[in-house]
Amino acid sequence: MLFNVVLEKAEEGGYVIYLPTLPGCIFQGESREEVLENIKEAVEVYIDIF
Repeated sequence: MLFNVVLEKAEEGGYVIYLPTLPGCIFQGESREEVLENIKEAVEVYIDIF
């Protein structure tokens, strides 16, 4: 399953990532790799719950 994500640089440093189609799936991290890994895990949990 594929989802579009929005990845933005955070004002305070690092990155913010979220999925517009999955409300509440928002994460921050110090690197792009970190937030991408976090969002993958969050999507898996989100799908398991719903």
